[in-house]
Amino acid sequence: VQLVESGGGLVQPGGSLRLSCAASGFSFSVYPMYWYRQAPGKERELVATINSVGNRRDYADFVKTRFSITRNNSKKELYLQMNNLQPEDTAVYYCTLKWQSRTYWGQGTQVTVSS
Repeated sequence: VQLVESGGGLVQPGGSLRLSCAASGFSFSVYPMYWYRQAPGKERELVATINSVGNRRDYADFVKTRFSITRNNSKKELYLQMNNLQPEDTAVYYCTLKWQSRTYWGQGTQVTVSS
């Protein structure tokens, strides 16, 4: 299993970023996928979930209406569109697979929201 995130960076408050995750080594289209994040000094937390076909999505309350999770099963890619970013969204964002009682993480991509 390999999960490779990209798209992070430095953005001003109110700005937007689109994260991507390239997946390989498993049948991507069969599994739900997740975005988690971890801010400095805090525990990792679930941001968004999408089912295998992409027609059901769930969000943490703190990102609802601002973030959108999508996927492209033909490309084996997962995305997180983040709008109206705030300083409290600063964190490392992880693409995540839960498979056969294991959790697989990518290396993460840093998102920093600062003026």
